[in-house]
Amino acid sequence: MLLAFVAGRTTATNVALAAAAPDWVDARVLSPEQAAATLGRDDVAVGRLDVSDSLDGPEDGLWALGTLAASGVRVFNRAGALLAVHDKLLTARVLGREGLPHPRTTMLHADGPAAPWTGPVVVKPRFGSWGLEVTLCENEIDFRRHLRALEPRPWFQRHGALVQELIEPAGYDLRVVVAAGTPVGAISRVAAAGEWRTNLSLGGTRRRVDPPPGALALAVWAAAAAGTELVGVDLLPDGAGGWTVLELNGAVDFTTEYRIDRDPFVAAVSELVRAACAREPALAEGAA
Repeated sequence: MLLAFVAGRTTATNVALAAAAPDWVDARVLSPEQAAATLGRDDVAVGRLDVSDSLDGPEDGLWALGTLAASGVRVFNRAGALLAVHDKLLTARVLGREGLPHPRTTMLHADGPAAPWTGPVVVKPRFGSWGLEVTLCENEIDFRRHLRALEPRPWFQRHGALVQELIEPAGYDLRVVVAAGTPVGAISRVAAAGEWRTNLSLGGTRRRVDPPPGALALAVWAAAAAGTELVGVDLLPDGAGGWTVLELNGAVDFTTEYRIDRDPFVAAVSELVRAACAREPALAEGAA
């Protein structure tokens, strides 16, 4: 079996995933163009395309995942699933349709009517990552000023912005990595002093955690709702002993610190290979 992690970037996570494959699996990190030219019906592609640096949509390459699926290649994290987790408006609709807890979300268009004030709120790009351009507006004056500041942003002109209700920050969140329906990694991210966001790019730190069963079950449910086979699910404590699904990340980065009961990279690849073999029993012969 050729197992390809189809990505626009050769990240440490993508390399670690490929390196964790069993000996009988030829695992590689391929660009969308390489994957489209290389993979055949006996192979497996895992979509790992991220959001573009410009925050105006996914990285180029969803076309390759669609082409591969149409040609009979088994594709995990298909194009539609990646779009559903990268487009935060679609994420809100998918989670809402399944009855999952998620902040109330509305769409603000650059040329649309003035947004009503229902604050405090969080304003963020429709396609975003790394905590970039995510702003907390605690009062209406700050909200109106921020909307004016967004007007020249190309991503705002193209896609508008999302306005979400604020889930009261607790100073930490829980990220769970789900592979083929199984939680394979989890970490708590702690916000830096004076910062309400937990992103490591903004000074947050990781803290090993024994994830609660309820949080793991919620993450698995969210991953299934979006149709993803390898995804990071960010959960916020809701202040009542439960959790709210904040975001899903189809190109989630993680480290060995995410270990639950085994190396998270080995666990992720093992679950993906198991799922691939379950779909096509002939593939299991290589593992015998």
